[in-house]
Amino acid sequence: MSECGGRGGGGSSSSDDAEDEGGGGGPASSGSLSPASAASSEGRLRRGLRGASLMARRRPELLCGAVALGCALLLALKFTCSRAKDVIIPAKPPVSFFSSRSPVLDLFQGQLDYAEHIRRDSEVVLLFFYAPWCGQSIAARAEIEQAASRLSDQVLFVAINCWWNQGKCRKQKHFFYFPVIYLYHRSFGPIEYKGPMSAVYIEKFVRRVMKPVLYIPSQSELLDFLSNYEPGVLGYFEFNGSPQPPGYLTFFTSALHSLKKDYLGTVRFGVITNKHLAKLVSLVHSGSVYLHRHFNTSLVFPREVINYTAENIYKWALENRETLLRWLRPHGGKSLLLNNELKKGPALFVFIPFNPLAESHPLIDEITEVALEYNNCHGDQVVERLLQHLRRVDTPVFKSLAPEPPARLPDPPLITASPCCNTVVLPRWHSISRTHNVCELCVNQTAGSLRPSSVSVPQCSFFEMAAALDSFYLKEQTFYHVASDSIECSNFLSFYSPFSYYTACCRTINRGVAGFIDSEQGVFETPPIAFSSLEKKCEVESLGSVPHIEENRYLFPELEANSSSFTGLSCRTNKTLNIYLLDSNLFWLYAERLGAPSAARVKEFAAIVDVKEESHYILDPNQALMKFTLESFIQNFSILYSPLKRHLIGSDSAQFTSQRLITEVTTDTFWEVVLQKQDVLLLYYAQWCGFCPALNHVFIQLARLLPSDTFTVARIDVSQNDLPWEFMVDRLPTVLFFPCNRKDLSVKYPEDLPITLPNLLRFILHHSDPASAPGNLAGPPTAECLQSEAVLQQGHIAHLKREVRKLRAEIGALQRAQTQVEARLASARRDEHRLLRQQHALERQHDLLRLHSEQLRALYEQKTRELDEVARRLQELADASQTLLTENTWLKILVATMERKLEGRDGADERLPPSKARSEHPEPPGAPRLPTSTPPPANVSSTLASEKSPENRTD
Repeated sequence: MSECGGRGGGGSSSSDDAEDEGGGGGPASSGSLSPASAASSEGRLRRGLRGASLMARRRPELLCGAVALGCALLLALKFTCSRAKDVIIPAKPPVSFFSSRSPVLDLFQGQLDYAEHIRRDSEVVLLFFYAPWCGQSIAARAEIEQAASRLSDQVLFVAINCWWNQGKCRKQKHFFYFPVIYLYHRSFGPIEYKGPMSAVYIEKFVRRVMKPVLYIPSQSELLDFLSNYEPGVLGYFEFNGSPQPPGYLTFFTSALHSLKKDYLGTVRFGVITNKHLAKLVSLVHSGSVYLHRHFNTSLVFPREVINYTAENIYKWALENRETLLRWLRPHGGKSLLLNNELKKGPALFVFIPFNPLAESHPLIDEITEVALEYNNCHGDQVVERLLQHLRRVDTPVFKSLAPEPPARLPDPPLITASPCCNTVVLPRWHSISRTHNVCELCVNQTAGSLRPSSVSVPQCSFFEMAAALDSFYLKEQTFYHVASDSIECSNFLSFYSPFSYYTACCRTINRGVAGFIDSEQGVFETPPIAFSSLEKKCEVESLGSVPHIEENRYLFPELEANSSSFTGLSCRTNKTLNIYLLDSNLFWLYAERLGAPSAARVKEFAAIVDVKEESHYILDPNQALMKFTLESFIQNFSILYSPLKRHLIGSDSAQFTSQRLITEVTTDTFWEVVLQKQDVLLLYYAQWCGFCPALNHVFIQLARLLPSDTFTVARIDVSQNDLPWEFMVDRLPTVLFFPCNRKDLSVKYPEDLPITLPNLLRFILHHSDPASAPGNLAGPPTAECLQSEAVLQQGHIAHLKREVRKLRAEIGALQRAQTQVEARLASARRDEHRLLRQQHALERQHDLLRLHSEQLRALYEQKTRELDEVARRLQELADASQTLLTENTWLKILVATMERKLEGRDGADERLPPSKARSEHPEPPGAPRLPTSTPPPANVSSTLASEKSPENRTD
């Protein structure tokens, strides 16, 4: 057949065949044809049909075969072209993202127009734009459902699939992330929510959108509003004249603008309608707006300068607000939020478990109280009133919260508290001198000078002693004396208060030994603090005496002074803190990185981070997070010589076997391994350091060569373990050598020298040579030297005994405090048991009430069934009454007819004789005959009587 077609087609058949062969690997081979190839195939088919017609004229027997071939080609072509459209598999239709029982309306086909339509009919609407494949959308689904189950009767929750390519949401909206939450309040919106995808936070934000303005009807609620840590804006409007006074809608819209610009809602809006209450915040005219600030002057919106619009009100409040505390909510991705805040200065991070839906937050109130006292530099009376309200102290009704001029400070008392004293050691005044000046520095808050008196228990605060040390060291040149056995006292003024005097009594002692003043006898005792240099054993000298500040508030709570030393502390120190709050339920990972225990039972934690000083301090996790501990923590940080120790983050101390050649050092074991043993060669490395592993074999060989009883080869991973600044390095790997008994003379391995085994041995032998030790430069000890050393040792023993007595006194105080705490715990346990008993009693009452409720419900159902039965019977009686009424009507008609007939017959009988009457009125045949004298039947007469009586008549 092909050959016939080829002949009929002339010389073009070969070219057509060639084209077919060449296109075998094209689209036709894959089950599809392009439009051009389909058109060329149809042309070839037409030419083949014309050739077939010519052949049919010559050879008719081939006509049927040609027609069959053409039909087969047409069917094949049609089938091939139809398959060209099905190469790309269409996307599967979307399915519902929320269940059918969910209170969320799920528009899983992206019907954005329908969402806009139903949004206009609702007051508050939440639109949840999601993508079905998005993990965060899937995780937020349960949170949205939980919030909707609580607010579905007030808010319309709508979920829209914004990923379906045929939906209008995908065509009109272009989101860069999912999920996206929009809220609409009537015609205002959208208000985008960017907070945590948690049900409580979402519900709190929705409630803020529902009620953006808080109504304040009383003075107590006004104090609650003003004592809050968030800045507050108050508007005064009189609703007496009209249901919507002028300017109220603008103020209401400005509150929605604040939520739109700041999803945290840091600016709170309130409304006052009572003119007497408005006068307390200096609002007189209706439509006035007041911005409350705790420390700076509060402001009233200048309507004559700025147009009274919603955006202007919010911008004015945002620009002039005063931030006391600030919430930080990192979103978990890459962000500069913490970096930008830490650049502002030292920061106090307080992690607390926060429930946004709780009605009260006692811990936040305590933190607010700490912040108010910390920043109350001028003793503002308004702040004092708010502090009293936070402390729940009953105060009389105040006249006004408007700023008042500062009152004149009262005259200071002549003598306040007893002075506190501290021993201070001045360094040697000359490099070749072996004398020290030891001074007893006392704080005297008096108008005149006082001699140092006996002080058994100091009653000074951290700040007072820090100020005294600050002033003392600035004037330390005044107190240098050369080899004088006399005690000289001097008074000098404080830099912070014109009424505070400091007293310093100084004496010079030899041999670099610190002295202590015996306040009762006025003489010095000189116990040694350095061990004898003749000892050949390799031990570390004890640390020298460092100026310190003793705080006895923990040991003697009854002697604790008032909080005046803490009030306004931010203005008396250069280390002012910015206070931030974080929800530990969401961001406890940040607390763990700062040093919080990962297995903490109560997720409360506080830390101070100072980026400029490259340090951070943590509040002891064993202490409860409360107002007192926070104040002490801030005071310890603020003083000049802070007793706080820099917190070092290190890996867990692993226990290594004694056969290990190289000792692994951590933050916890650094002092024990490096500074309190023999000669130590320490390698600083990190896991990410590529050059560090190449040195392992060198240090292993070195550890095998050196004796382990006199030499230690160690290493520390500085990427996992922090060290004090003086022991940190700026490059890796780095090798430091700490010689025995001369740890302060540690040596760094030269950077330009290759780290090889011979070089390390030469470096160690050179710096550990005993001949180069300073202790060996002197000659053999003499008898006088030995005697003086014995005297020094006796003095040191006496000093240690006194320290032991002090420690015993402190232990006794701690034991008394422990007894008090145990008594309070026992009282708390008794209260707990009493509450448990009350709880059980209430549960039993609840069970009884529930049983009684079930009985009442059963009785109610029984009475309902009885009432239904009575109603049914009454309905039957009503139907029977209707039937009887009809029958009575017919009976009345029948009786009336019978009466008329009887009356007519009686009249005729009276006029005619009886015989004639009978003849004139013959009875019809077959009718019953009654005697003439017979009265009406008894039943008829009784029926008439019953019908005529009113009692038997049916209404």
